Amino acid sequence: MKEPPATPGWVSALSAMIIVQMATAFLTRVTPTIAPAMSAELGWSDAVIGYLSSISTVGSIAFLVMGAPIMRRFGSVRALQLGLALGIFGLCFLLPPLLPVAMAGAFLIGLGYGPSSPAGSDVLHRIAPPRHHALIFSLKQAGVPAGGIVAGLALPPIVAAYGWRASLLFSAALVVAVILVVQPMRRRLDAGRDQGQSLEPGAFLSLGNVLEPLRALRASTSVLRIAAVGACLAIGQGIWFAYLITFAVSELGYDLRAAGLAFAVMQATGVFGRVLLGWLADRMRASVRLLAFVCLASGATSLALMLATPAWPSWLLYALAAVAGITVSSWNGVQIAEIARRSPSGLIREAASGATIVVFLGYVVGPLSFALLVAATGRFDLGFLTCAAAGLVGFLLLATKRGT
Repeated sequence: MKEPPATPGWVSALSAMIIVQMATAFLTRVTPTIAPAMSAELGWSDAVIGYLSSISTVGSIAFLVMGAPIMRRFGSVRALQLGLALGIFGLCFLLPPLLPVAMAGAFLIGLGYGPSSPAGSDVLHRIAPPRHHALIFSLKQAGVPAGGIVAGLALPPIVAAYGWRASLLFSAALVVAVILVVQPMRRRLDAGRDQGQSLEPGAFLSLGNVLEPLRALRASTSVLRIAAVGACLAIGQGIWFAYLITFAVSELGYDLRAAGLAFAVMQATGVFGRVLLGWLADRMRASVRLLAFVCLASGATSLALMLATPAWPSWLLYALAAVAGITVSSWNGVQIAEIARRSPSGLIREAASGATIVVFLGYVVGPLSFALLVAATGRFDLGFLTCAAAGLVGFLLLATKRGT
């Protein structure tokens, strides 16, 4: 069967999705990047960043469960812009020296991140050439580590020179610029929006709306399995993203700039890694086999970090961070493309939301369990062991029943 042609202008639309993905990811990286400075000034423990990261993910899940009417009414691009604006609002909640208020801010940032996967998947599935879906989805997901690079390189110097509150002002200005840059794309890409969609509270809270993403998952057991594998990989990825900087500062004796550099190295190789894995998946036409290998590689990389000590030379930590950029943080595009490929016709956005809910549960469980372990034992190595175990479980999910 001849595949449908790509929509004209899909390259510019892909560029817009990459930029938006970068900005949404950047917002979620702000708190982990500046956490050591915030904790030092406000007297917070190292466990707090894990709680904030988990609460942020709960916000994303809340949007995925109830936000479908917004995407239908306003379209995917506008939903992404609204999410970015909500993230800026969340940054304001980090300013007062009150942990409950910071938790509310983390929730709002996560709520704003929620549209990134289903809205981006909807746009790309409609406009991109199908034979290159894994690569294109991976290019879009490369915006995530790109946002991390900006956070890891730009924010620590601002914190050192002007304080962590100034870094929040810089972050807000950057995201406002992105909202304006993608505005010209909105009319074309949101042309099919349903302007009759109700935005009454009942439209968000109705049982049908809440269960719709999960119904889409139930329509395909293979989609649910790939989503569960994503959740296992998200446990490791969520812990690395939330705790690498804090671990380097608190356990290895790095200053914030050096720790931020390690984080930026991981994000930089993550850009390359996501494109590489997407290209391999399309080339090999074996996404499931590739994801199984990544599960094992992710676990092995976390085991290596578990052995890190202050006696390690800095180049060794940076080298391990570079490897982690590929093994721990580059799987998302392949996984999302596979979800889209297996989703029932006409339910791409709903299935993407449902699958992302499952994946995001991993982002909740990972940092939260790590925070509880650190709070109870004062040890980081047990948390990294959790990453390794999650990777093994993901591998077993794929090994016991090969997908096609």
